[in-house]
Amino acid sequence: MRMTFGLASRKQNRRSPAGLAIAALALLFAAGGAAGARPVESIASRPTGDPVLAIVSLQRQQITIYDAQGWILRAPVSSGQKGRETPSGIFSVIEKQAEHYSNLYDDASMPHMQRLTWSGIALHGGHLPGYPASHGCIRMPFDFAKRLFDATQLGLRVIVAPTDVAPVEVVHPLLLRSKPDSSAAASASIAEAKEAARRDEQARGAVAMAYREAMQAMVPVRSAETLKARAVARQAAVEASLGSASSAEAKQDLEDARAKVAADIVQLDVKLAAVRDELQQKADVLAAAREAAKAAQAARAMASAAARQAARELEPISVLISRKTQRLYVRRGFEPVYESPVTVTDADRPIGTHVFTAIERAGGENGARWNVVSLESGRSRVAEVEHRPPVAPGNALDVESPPEPDRARAALDRIVIPQEALDRIAGMTPGSSVIATDEALSPETGKGTDFVIVLSDEPQGGIKFRKRRPAPTYYGYERPRDRQLYWGSPMRSPFSIW
Repeated sequence: MRMTFGLASRKQNRRSPAGLAIAALALLFAAGGAAGARPVESIASRPTGDPVLAIVSLQRQQITIYDAQGWILRAPVSSGQKGRETPSGIFSVIEKQAEHYSNLYDDASMPHMQRLTWSGIALHGGHLPGYPASHGCIRMPFDFAKRLFDATQLGLRVIVAPTDVAPVEVVHPLLLRSKPDSSAAASASIAEAKEAARRDEQARGAVAMAYREAMQAMVPVRSAETLKARAVARQAAVEASLGSASSAEAKQDLEDARAKVAADIVQLDVKLAAVRDELQQKADVLAAAREAAKAAQAARAMASAAARQAARELEPISVLISRKTQRLYVRRGFEPVYESPVTVTDADRPIGTHVFTAIERAGGENGARWNVVSLESGRSRVAEVEHRPPVAPGNALDVESPPEPDRARAALDRIVIPQEALDRIAGMTPGSSVIATDEALSPETGKGTDFVIVLSDEPQGGIKFRKRRPAPTYYGYERPRDRQLYWGSPMRSPFSIW
Protein backbone atom coordinates (compact mmCIF):
# COMPACT_ATOMS: atom_id res chain seq x y z
CA MET A 1 0.00 0.00 0.00
CA ARG A 2 2.52 3.33 -0.91
CA MET A 3 1.71 7.32 0.42
CA THR A 4 1.99 10.14 -2.29
CA PHE A 5 1.14 13.83 -2.60
CA GLY A 6 0.95 15.72 -5.89
CA LEU A 7 2.16 19.22 -6.65
CA ALA A 8 0.40 21.81 -8.74
CA SER A 9 1.46 21.86 -12.34
CA ARG A 10 3.31 24.99 -13.37
CA LYS A 11 2.58 24.41 -17.03
CA GLN A 12 -0.38 26.32 -18.37
CA ASN A 13 -0.89 24.07 -21.36
CA ARG A 14 -1.32 20.81 -19.53
CA ARG A 15 -3.36 19.50 -16.63
CA SER A 16 -2.84 16.39 -14.54
CA PRO A 17 -5.48 13.64 -14.78
CA ALA A 18 -6.59 14.58 -11.28
CA GLY A 19 -6.86 18.22 -12.30
CA LEU A 20 -8.89 17.34 -15.37
CA ALA A 21 -11.21 15.20 -13.28
CA ILE A 22 -11.71 18.06 -10.84
CA ALA A 23 -12.23 20.63 -13.58
CA ALA A 24 -14.86 18.38 -15.14
CA LEU A 25 -16.90 18.65 -11.97
CA ALA A 26 -17.72 22.25 -12.74
CA LEU A 27 -19.66 21.04 -15.76
CA LEU A 28 -21.31 18.12 -13.99
CA PHE A 29 -22.81 19.87 -10.99
CA ALA A 30 -25.44 22.57 -11.04
CA ALA A 31 -26.74 21.52 -7.63
CA GLY A 32 -25.62 19.46 -4.63
CA GLY A 33 -26.31 15.85 -3.80
CA ALA A 34 -29.83 16.54 -2.49
CA ALA A 35 -32.63 18.95 -3.18
CA GLY A 36 -31.89 22.32 -1.62
CA ALA A 37 -28.24 21.51 -0.92
CA ARG A 38 -25.50 23.97 -1.77
CA PRO A 39 -24.00 23.50 -5.24
CA VAL A 40 -20.57 22.04 -5.85
CA GLU A 41 -18.02 24.76 -6.51
CA SER A 42 -14.91 24.31 -8.62
CA ILE A 43 -11.94 26.46 -9.58
CA ALA A 44 -12.01 26.73 -13.36
CA SER A 45 -9.91 29.85 -13.85
CA ARG A 46 -6.52 28.15 -13.49
CA PRO A 47 -4.92 24.75 -14.05
CA THR A 48 -5.46 22.64 -10.95
CA GLY A 49 -2.91 20.30 -9.43
CA ASP A 50 -3.36 17.06 -7.56
CA PRO A 51 -5.20 17.36 -4.21
CA VAL A 52 -2.86 17.74 -1.22
CA LEU A 53 -5.37 18.45 1.54
CA ALA A 54 -9.07 18.04 2.30
CA ILE A 55 -10.85 19.98 5.04
CA VAL A 56 -14.29 19.04 6.30
CA SER A 57 -16.11 21.80 8.19
CA LEU A 58 -18.68 20.26 10.53
CA GLN A 59 -20.10 23.71 11.20
CA ARG A 60 -20.72 24.47 7.52
CA GLN A 61 -21.33 20.83 6.51
CA GLN A 62 -18.88 21.29 3.66
CA ILE A 63 -15.74 19.67 2.28
CA THR A 64 -13.05 21.74 0.56
CA ILE A 65 -10.22 20.25 -1.49
CA TYR A 66 -6.90 22.09 -1.87
CA ASP A 67 -3.97 21.80 -4.23
CA ALA A 68 -0.61 23.56 -3.74
CA GLN A 69 -2.04 26.89 -4.92
CA GLY A 70 -5.29 27.02 -2.94
CA TRP A 71 -8.78 25.56 -2.88
CA ILE A 72 -9.98 23.85 -6.03
CA LEU A 73 -13.27 22.21 -5.12
CA ARG A 74 -16.08 22.47 -2.56
CA ALA A 75 -19.15 20.35 -1.96
CA PRO A 76 -21.81 19.93 0.72
CA VAL A 77 -21.63 16.95 3.06
CA SER A 78 -23.71 15.24 5.70
CA SER A 79 -21.68 14.23 8.76
CA GLY A 80 -22.59 12.23 11.87
CA GLN A 81 -25.80 12.94 13.71
CA LYS A 82 -26.06 13.72 17.43
CA GLY A 83 -24.80 10.80 19.49
CA ARG A 84 -22.92 9.37 16.51
CA GLU A 85 -20.93 12.45 15.59
CA THR A 86 -18.06 12.50 13.15
CA PRO A 87 -15.01 13.09 15.38
CA SER A 88 -13.03 16.29 14.86
CA GLY A 89 -9.35 15.75 14.25
CA ILE A 90 -6.60 14.87 11.79
CA PHE A 91 -6.86 11.85 9.52
CA SER A 92 -5.58 10.48 6.21
CA VAL A 93 -7.04 8.32 3.48
CA ILE A 94 -5.83 4.83 4.42
CA GLU A 95 -7.88 2.69 2.03
CA LYS A 96 -9.99 3.19 -1.09
CA GLN A 97 -12.77 0.95 -2.39
CA ALA A 98 -14.96 1.93 -5.30
CA GLU A 99 -17.58 -0.57 -4.16
CA HIS A 100 -17.99 -1.01 -0.42
CA TYR A 101 -20.78 -2.27 1.81
CA SER A 102 -21.14 -1.55 5.51
CA ASN A 103 -20.39 -4.36 7.95
CA LEU A 104 -22.39 -2.55 10.64
CA TYR A 105 -25.51 -1.15 9.05
CA ASP A 106 -27.43 -3.78 7.08
CA ASP A 107 -24.82 -4.11 4.35
CA ALA A 108 -25.58 -0.53 3.27
CA SER A 109 -23.90 0.63 0.09
CA MET A 110 -21.03 3.10 0.60
CA PRO A 111 -19.84 3.84 -2.95
CA HIS A 112 -16.39 5.29 -3.59
CA MET A 113 -15.40 4.83 0.01
CA GLN A 114 -12.19 6.47 1.24
CA ARG A 115 -11.44 5.15 4.70
CA LEU A 116 -10.12 7.47 7.44
CA THR A 117 -10.03 5.07 10.42
CA TRP A 118 -10.16 1.30 10.81
CA SER A 119 -13.08 1.73 13.22
CA GLY A 120 -15.25 2.89 10.36
CA ILE A 121 -15.03 6.63 9.71
CA ALA A 122 -14.90 7.27 5.96
CA LEU A 123 -15.73 9.59 3.10
CA HIS A 124 -18.24 8.11 0.66
CA GLY A 125 -21.14 8.89 -1.60
CA GLY A 126 -24.53 9.09 0.06
CA HIS A 127 -27.83 10.90 0.56
CA LEU A 128 -27.54 14.52 1.71
CA PRO A 129 -30.65 15.75 3.55
CA GLY A 130 -29.03 19.13 4.27
CA TYR A 131 -28.02 18.42 7.89
CA PRO A 132 -25.88 15.89 9.85
CA ALA A 133 -27.57 12.53 9.42
CA SER A 134 -24.95 9.77 9.12
CA HIS A 135 -23.71 7.26 11.70
CA GLY A 136 -20.29 8.94 11.79
CA CYS A 137 -19.10 8.86 8.18
CA ILE A 138 -18.97 11.88 5.91
CA ARG A 139 -21.44 11.57 3.05
CA MET A 140 -20.80 13.45 -0.19
CA PRO A 141 -22.84 13.82 -3.41
CA PHE A 142 -22.58 10.57 -5.36
CA ASP A 143 -21.02 12.00 -8.52
CA PHE A 144 -18.69 14.17 -6.47
CA ALA A 145 -17.56 11.14 -4.42
CA LYS A 146 -16.75 9.26 -7.61
CA ARG A 147 -14.74 12.10 -9.12
CA LEU A 148 -12.91 12.74 -5.85
CA PHE A 149 -12.14 9.03 -5.57
CA ASP A 150 -10.46 9.14 -8.99
CA ALA A 151 -8.49 12.29 -8.12
CA THR A 152 -7.04 11.33 -4.72
CA GLN A 153 -4.25 9.04 -3.58
CA LEU A 154 -3.72 7.05 -0.41
CA GLY A 155 -2.21 9.27 2.26
CA LEU A 156 -4.23 12.39 1.40
CA ARG A 157 -4.50 14.44 4.59
CA VAL A 158 -8.10 14.95 5.72
CA ILE A 159 -8.80 17.45 8.51
CA VAL A 160 -12.22 17.34 10.17
CA ALA A 161 -12.72 20.72 11.83
CA PRO A 162 -15.48 21.77 14.25
CA THR A 163 -15.54 25.23 12.61
CA ASP A 164 -14.66 26.70 9.25
CA VAL A 165 -10.86 26.77 8.79
CA ALA A 166 -8.51 27.10 5.84
CA PRO A 167 -4.76 26.70 5.26
CA VAL A 168 -2.62 29.84 5.35
CA GLU A 169 1.01 30.18 4.35
CA VAL A 170 3.53 30.19 7.20
CA VAL A 171 7.29 30.52 7.70
CA HIS A 172 9.23 29.30 10.75
CA PRO A 173 12.81 28.09 11.38
CA LEU A 174 11.53 24.79 12.79
CA LEU A 175 9.86 23.95 9.50
CA LEU A 176 12.69 22.00 7.95
CA ARG A 177 14.06 22.74 4.54
CA SER A 178 13.15 20.44 1.70
CA LYS A 179 15.52 17.71 0.57
CA PRO A 180 17.30 18.36 -2.72
CA ASP A 181 15.23 17.10 -5.60
CA SER A 182 16.44 13.52 -5.97
CA SER A 183 13.85 12.45 -8.52
CA ALA A 184 16.55 12.19 -11.21
CA ALA A 185 18.65 9.92 -9.01
CA ALA A 186 15.58 7.87 -8.18
CA SER A 187 14.74 7.57 -11.88
CA ALA A 188 18.30 6.41 -12.55
CA SER A 189 18.01 3.80 -9.79
CA ILE A 190 14.71 2.59 -11.18
CA ALA A 191 16.19 2.38 -14.69
CA GLU A 192 19.15 0.44 -13.32
CA ALA A 193 16.81 -1.93 -11.53
CA LYS A 194 14.87 -2.49 -14.76
CA GLU A 195 18.11 -3.18 -16.62
CA ALA A 196 19.22 -5.58 -13.89
CA ALA A 197 15.88 -7.33 -14.14
CA ARG A 198 16.30 -7.60 -17.92
CA ARG A 199 19.77 -9.11 -17.50
CA ASP A 200 18.44 -11.50 -14.90
CA GLU A 201 15.71 -12.67 -17.25
CA GLN A 202 18.28 -13.11 -20.01
CA ALA A 203 20.49 -15.13 -17.68
CA ARG A 204 17.54 -17.29 -16.69
CA GLY A 205 16.78 -17.83 -20.37
CA ALA A 206 20.41 -18.79 -21.01
CA VAL A 207 20.24 -21.35 -18.22
CA ALA A 208 17.06 -22.83 -19.65
CA MET A 209 18.60 -23.07 -23.12
CA ALA A 210 21.86 -24.56 -21.80
CA TYR A 211 19.87 -27.10 -19.79
CA ARG A 212 17.86 -28.14 -22.83
CA GLU A 213 21.03 -28.53 -24.90
CA ALA A 214 22.68 -30.55 -22.14
CA MET A 215 19.66 -32.82 -21.96
CA GLN A 216 19.75 -33.23 -25.74
CA ALA A 217 23.47 -34.05 -25.59
CA MET A 218 22.70 -36.78 -23.07
CA VAL A 219 20.63 -38.74 -25.63
CA PRO A 220 23.53 -39.82 -27.94
CA VAL A 221 25.65 -40.64 -24.89
CA ARG A 222 23.02 -43.00 -23.55
CA SER A 223 22.52 -44.49 -27.02
CA ALA A 224 26.26 -45.10 -27.47
CA GLU A 225 26.52 -46.59 -23.98
CA THR A 226 23.64 -48.97 -24.74
CA LEU A 227 25.21 -50.06 -28.05
CA LYS A 228 28.57 -50.67 -26.38
CA ALA A 229 26.95 -52.66 -23.61
CA ARG A 230 25.28 -54.90 -26.21
CA ALA A 231 28.58 -55.28 -28.09
CA VAL A 232 30.39 -56.27 -24.91
CA ALA A 233 27.65 -58.80 -24.18
CA ARG A 234 28.04 -60.28 -27.68
CA GLN A 235 31.79 -60.42 -27.23
CA ALA A 236 31.37 -62.35 -23.99
CA ALA A 237 28.99 -64.78 -25.67
CA VAL A 238 31.46 -65.38 -28.55
CA GLU A 239 34.28 -65.96 -26.05
CA ALA A 240 32.14 -68.52 -24.23
CA SER A 241 31.25 -70.31 -27.48
CA LEU A 242 34.85 -70.63 -28.65
CA GLY A 243 35.68 -73.17 -26.01
CA SER A 244 32.90 -75.49 -27.08
CA ALA A 245 33.35 -75.20 -30.88
CA SER A 246 32.91 -78.72 -32.41
CA SER A 247 34.62 -78.12 -35.74
CA ALA A 248 37.37 -76.01 -37.27
CA GLU A 249 34.81 -74.28 -39.47
CA ALA A 250 32.64 -73.31 -36.50
CA LYS A 251 35.66 -72.14 -34.60
CA GLN A 252 36.71 -69.94 -37.54
CA ASP A 253 33.27 -68.39 -37.71
CA LEU A 254 33.48 -67.59 -34.01
CA GLU A 255 36.94 -66.08 -34.46
CA ASP A 256 35.60 -63.88 -37.24
CA ALA A 257 32.67 -62.86 -35.07
CA ARG A 258 35.00 -62.05 -32.18
CA ALA A 259 37.14 -59.84 -34.41
CA LYS A 260 34.09 -58.02 -35.74
CA VAL A 261 32.62 -57.36 -32.33
CA ALA A 262 36.01 -56.15 -31.11
CA ALA A 263 36.15 -53.73 -34.06
CA ASP A 264 32.60 -52.60 -33.27
CA ILE A 265 33.58 -51.95 -29.64
CA VAL A 266 36.55 -49.85 -30.77
CA GLN A 267 34.29 -47.78 -33.02
CA LEU A 268 31.73 -47.43 -30.22
CA ASP A 269 34.46 -46.31 -27.81
CA VAL A 270 35.47 -43.59 -30.26
CA LYS A 271 31.86 -42.48 -30.71
CA LEU A 272 31.17 -42.63 -26.98
CA ALA A 273 34.23 -40.52 -26.22
CA ALA A 274 33.07 -37.94 -28.76
CA VAL A 275 29.51 -37.65 -27.46
CA ARG A 276 30.76 -37.62 -23.87
CA ASP A 277 33.11 -34.80 -24.75
CA GLU A 278 30.21 -32.89 -26.32
CA LEU A 279 28.09 -33.57 -23.25
CA GLN A 280 30.84 -32.26 -20.99
CA GLN A 281 31.06 -29.09 -23.04
CA LYS A 282 27.30 -28.61 -22.69
CA ALA A 283 27.55 -29.29 -18.97
CA ASP A 284 30.29 -26.69 -18.64
CA VAL A 285 28.14 -24.17 -20.51
CA LEU A 286 25.23 -25.00 -18.20
CA ALA A 287 27.37 -24.56 -15.08
CA ALA A 288 28.66 -21.20 -16.34
CA ALA A 289 25.12 -20.09 -17.21
CA ARG A 290 23.96 -21.02 -13.72
CA GLU A 291 26.77 -19.04 -12.13
CA ALA A 292 25.99 -16.07 -14.36
CA ALA A 293 22.30 -16.36 -13.48
CA LYS A 294 23.15 -16.49 -9.78
CA ALA A 295 25.21 -13.31 -10.13
CA ALA A 296 22.47 -11.64 -12.20
CA GLN A 297 19.89 -12.56 -9.60
CA ALA A 298 22.02 -11.06 -6.82
CA ALA A 299 22.59 -7.91 -8.90
CA ARG A 300 18.86 -7.67 -9.53
CA ALA A 301 18.10 -7.97 -5.82
CA MET A 302 20.62 -5.25 -4.99
CA ALA A 303 19.37 -2.93 -7.74
CA SER A 304 15.76 -3.50 -6.71
CA ALA A 305 16.58 -2.73 -3.08
CA ALA A 306 18.40 0.44 -4.14
CA ALA A 307 15.45 1.48 -6.32
CA ARG A 308 13.00 0.86 -3.48
CA GLN A 309 15.15 2.90 -1.12
CA ALA A 310 15.46 5.71 -3.66
CA ALA A 311 11.71 5.72 -4.17
CA ARG A 312 11.15 5.64 -0.42
CA GLU A 313 13.38 8.68 -0.01
CA LEU A 314 10.94 10.57 -2.22
CA GLU A 315 7.98 9.67 0.00
CA PRO A 316 6.71 12.34 2.39
CA ILE A 317 7.11 11.86 6.12
CA SER A 318 4.78 12.86 8.91
CA VAL A 319 6.14 14.30 12.15
CA LEU A 320 3.93 14.51 15.24
CA ILE A 321 4.88 16.54 18.33
CA SER A 322 2.62 15.95 21.33
CA ARG A 323 2.57 18.33 24.28
CA LYS A 324 0.74 15.72 26.33
CA THR A 325 3.42 13.03 25.93
CA GLN A 326 6.36 15.41 25.33
CA ARG A 327 7.48 13.19 22.47
CA LEU A 328 8.14 13.43 18.75
CA TYR A 329 7.00 10.63 16.42
CA VAL A 330 7.80 10.05 12.75
CA ARG A 331 5.86 7.94 10.23
CA ARG A 332 6.50 7.23 6.57
CA GLY A 333 4.32 5.15 4.28
CA PHE A 334 1.89 4.31 7.12
CA GLU A 335 4.70 2.84 9.20
CA PRO A 336 6.43 4.15 12.35
CA VAL A 337 10.12 4.88 11.79
CA TYR A 338 11.34 7.02 14.68
CA GLU A 339 10.46 8.35 18.13
CA SER A 340 12.23 10.84 20.39
CA PRO A 341 11.57 12.90 23.50
CA VAL A 342 11.04 16.62 22.98
CA THR A 343 10.42 19.55 25.29
CA VAL A 344 7.35 21.76 25.03
CA THR A 345 8.07 24.68 27.33
CA ASP A 346 5.45 25.91 29.79
CA ALA A 347 3.98 22.44 29.52
CA ASP A 348 0.76 23.25 31.38
CA ARG A 349 -0.27 25.86 28.81
CA PRO A 350 -1.96 24.58 25.63
CA ILE A 351 -0.42 25.04 22.21
CA GLY A 352 -3.50 24.03 20.23
CA THR A 353 -3.43 21.66 17.25
CA HIS A 354 -1.67 22.79 14.10
CA VAL A 355 -1.02 20.92 10.84
CA PHE A 356 1.93 22.28 8.85
CA THR A 357 2.29 20.93 5.30
CA ALA A 358 5.19 21.33 2.86
CA ILE A 359 3.14 21.97 -0.25
CA GLU A 360 5.81 22.51 -2.90
CA ARG A 361 9.43 23.44 -3.56
CA ALA A 362 10.16 27.15 -3.59
CA GLY A 363 12.99 29.61 -3.02
CA GLY A 364 15.83 27.49 -4.38
CA GLU A 365 16.58 23.80 -4.61
CA ASN A 366 16.15 23.11 -0.89
CA GLY A 367 13.44 25.67 -0.16
CA ALA A 368 9.81 24.78 0.46
CA ARG A 369 6.48 26.54 0.88
CA TRP A 370 4.55 25.59 3.99
CA ASN A 371 0.98 26.20 5.00
CA VAL A 372 -0.78 25.60 8.30
CA VAL A 373 -4.27 24.67 9.42
CA SER A 374 -4.99 25.33 13.11
CA LEU A 375 -7.58 23.48 15.17
CA GLU A 376 -8.36 24.07 18.81
CA SER A 377 -10.69 22.38 21.22
CA GLY A 378 -12.83 24.40 23.56
CA ARG A 379 -10.67 23.49 26.56
CA SER A 380 -7.51 24.69 24.82
CA ARG A 381 -9.00 28.10 24.02
CA VAL A 382 -10.30 28.59 27.59
CA ALA A 383 -6.97 27.51 29.08
CA GLU A 384 -5.05 29.86 26.76
CA VAL A 385 -7.18 32.80 27.85
CA GLU A 386 -6.72 31.83 31.53
CA HIS A 387 -2.93 31.77 31.14
CA ARG A 388 -2.66 35.18 29.49
CA PRO A 389 -1.27 38.06 31.59
CA PRO A 390 -3.98 40.28 33.07
CA VAL A 391 -4.90 43.32 31.00
CA ALA A 392 -6.92 46.41 31.64
CA PRO A 393 -10.70 45.87 31.66
CA GLY A 394 -12.24 46.42 28.29
CA ASN A 395 -9.02 45.73 26.42
CA ALA A 396 -9.88 43.57 23.40
CA LEU A 397 -6.77 41.45 23.94
CA ASP A 398 -8.44 39.59 26.80
CA VAL A 399 -11.01 38.09 24.44
CA GLU A 400 -9.49 38.15 20.98
CA SER A 401 -7.16 35.49 19.62
CA PRO A 402 -3.97 36.31 17.72
CA PRO A 403 -4.07 35.62 13.99
CA GLU A 404 -3.85 31.95 13.06
CA PRO A 405 -0.27 32.01 11.64
CA ASP A 406 0.91 33.84 14.78
CA ARG A 407 -0.64 31.22 17.05
CA ALA A 408 0.90 28.44 14.95
CA ARG A 409 4.33 30.07 15.03
CA ALA A 410 3.98 30.64 18.78
CA ALA A 411 3.34 26.92 19.21
CA LEU A 412 6.51 26.06 17.30
CA ASP A 413 8.47 28.62 19.34
CA ARG A 414 7.76 26.56 22.47
CA ILE A 415 9.06 23.28 21.03
CA VAL A 416 12.67 22.20 21.65
CA ILE A 417 13.78 19.24 19.52
CA PRO A 418 17.03 17.37 20.30
CA GLN A 419 19.70 17.76 17.63
CA GLU A 420 19.78 14.00 17.01
CA ALA A 421 16.08 14.07 16.13
CA LEU A 422 16.58 17.11 13.89
CA ASP A 423 19.37 15.29 12.08
CA ARG A 424 17.21 12.22 11.49
CA ILE A 425 14.31 14.14 9.97
CA ALA A 426 16.36 16.82 8.21
CA GLY A 427 15.16 17.52 4.72
CA MET A 428 11.48 16.83 4.07
CA THR A 429 10.03 16.24 0.63
CA PRO A 430 6.95 18.16 -0.55
CA GLY A 431 3.85 16.59 0.95
CA SER A 432 5.56 16.04 4.32
CA SER A 433 3.88 17.43 7.41
CA VAL A 434 4.55 18.51 10.97
CA ILE A 435 1.71 18.24 13.46
CA ALA A 436 2.03 20.12 16.77
CA THR A 437 -0.77 19.30 19.19
CA ASP A 438 -1.88 19.19 22.80
CA GLU A 439 -3.33 15.74 22.18
CA ALA A 440 -1.75 12.32 22.45
CA LEU A 441 -1.89 9.81 19.62
CA SER A 442 -5.34 8.38 19.11
CA PRO A 443 -5.64 4.59 19.56
CA GLU A 444 -6.73 4.66 15.90
CA THR A 445 -3.07 5.26 15.00
CA GLY A 446 -1.64 1.86 14.19
CA LYS A 447 -0.95 -0.60 11.43
CA GLY A 448 -1.76 0.85 8.02
CA THR A 449 -2.42 4.43 9.16
CA ASP A 450 -0.74 7.78 9.29
CA PHE A 451 -1.11 9.73 12.54
CA VAL A 452 -4.68 10.00 13.79
CA ILE A 453 -5.41 12.84 16.21
CA VAL A 454 -8.86 13.30 17.71
CA LEU A 455 -9.77 16.51 19.55
CA SER A 456 -10.60 15.32 23.04
CA ASP A 457 -13.05 18.14 23.84
CA GLU A 458 -15.21 17.53 20.78
CA PRO A 459 -17.90 14.83 20.38
CA GLN A 460 -16.49 11.46 19.36
CA GLY A 461 -19.63 9.37 18.95
CA GLY A 462 -18.58 8.01 15.57
CA ILE A 463 -15.57 6.33 17.18
CA LYS A 464 -16.84 5.59 20.70
CA PHE A 465 -19.73 3.44 19.54
CA ARG A 466 -17.75 1.20 17.22
CA LYS A 467 -16.03 -1.98 18.26
CA ARG A 468 -12.40 -1.91 17.23
CA ARG A 469 -11.12 -4.90 15.30
CA PRO A 470 -7.84 -5.71 13.57
CA ALA A 471 -7.34 -4.11 10.18
CA PRO A 472 -7.43 -6.33 7.08
CA THR A 473 -4.12 -7.53 5.74
CA TYR A 474 -4.52 -5.74 2.41
CA TYR A 475 -5.25 -2.15 1.48
CA GLY A 476 -6.69 -2.31 -2.00
CA TYR A 477 -9.04 -0.35 -4.15
CA GLU A 478 -11.56 -3.12 -4.74
CA ARG A 479 -12.79 -6.26 -3.07
CA PRO A 480 -15.06 -9.07 -4.20
CA ARG A 481 -18.64 -8.54 -3.09
CA ASP A 482 -18.47 -11.57 -0.78
CA ARG A 483 -15.15 -10.65 0.83
CA GLN A 484 -15.74 -9.06 4.21
CA LEU A 485 -13.71 -6.13 5.49
CA TYR A 486 -13.83 -5.26 9.17
CA TRP A 487 -14.26 -1.78 10.50
CA GLY A 488 -11.73 -1.91 13.27
CA SER A 489 -8.62 -0.42 14.80
CA PRO A 490 -5.50 -2.59 14.63
CA MET A 491 -3.31 -3.43 17.58
CA ARG A 492 -0.78 -0.66 17.87
CA SER A 493 2.79 -1.66 17.21
CA PRO A 494 5.74 -0.07 19.05
CA PHE A 495 7.75 2.56 17.26
CA SER A 496 11.03 1.32 15.87
CA ILE A 497 14.32 3.10 15.54
CA TRP A 498 14.89 4.74 12.17
